[in-house]
Amino acid sequence: MSTDIRIKMCGLRTAEDVAAAAQAGAGYVGFVFFEKSPRNVTIDEAAALAVEVPMGIVKVALVVNADDAFLDDLLDRVAIDMVQMHGSETPERVADVRARYGLPVMKAIGVADAGDLTKIDVYSEVADQLLIDAKPPKGGDLPGGNGLSFDWRLLADRKYWTKPWMLAGGLTPDNVGEAVRLTGARQVDLSSSLESSPGVKDPAKIAAFGQAVADL
Repeated sequence: MSTDIRIKMCGLRTAEDVAAAAQAGAGYVGFVFFEKSPRNVTIDEAAALAVEVPMGIVKVALVVNADDAFLDDLLDRVAIDMVQMHGSETPERVADVRARYGLPVMKAIGVADAGDLTKIDVYSEVADQLLIDAKPPKGGDLPGGNGLSFDWRLLADRKYWTKPWMLAGGLTPDNVGEAVRLTGARQVDLSSSLESSPGVKDPAKIAAFGQAVADL
């Protein structure tokens, strides 16, 4: 696949999901620890999945406003390489988690309009990477994985950003080329568009997305 664009495939729940993502060229795989999500896995399930991930692929734990007790248990039992904070965590909390566990932290930032971009500068000071996602719908239960996109033109002037970042939200094999062209993204993240039903990954869709990125 293309060496220029790295893919993160998130919400994996089975060994077959992991194998399909690896075969499709994913550089990151994500495990979701959020009970309201159809992609939620337990710590025990994630521990078993983590050992299935080939060397060189980054294992990411997606958490939402997790406390220290949960993170202590998770990171003691699962071989995680990066923590993705996908809730309303403050910059201070991001810095605390990064210092406490010695792991790189990715902070998700929801975007709906230009006003939301101000958070990027703030979190760039404390996070190792940023995930720029579509802001969830009002009243929705899930902070991400909603299959929604935003106006990618908002990210056209991102040259001043100081940290690596990923583009997320509604990406498919059909639109990833346009998304990369408009934003300059070098990393992309997706979850729900890889599924046949909520929480059930489709190996054919995983392969199709990997091929679409390889063809860019």
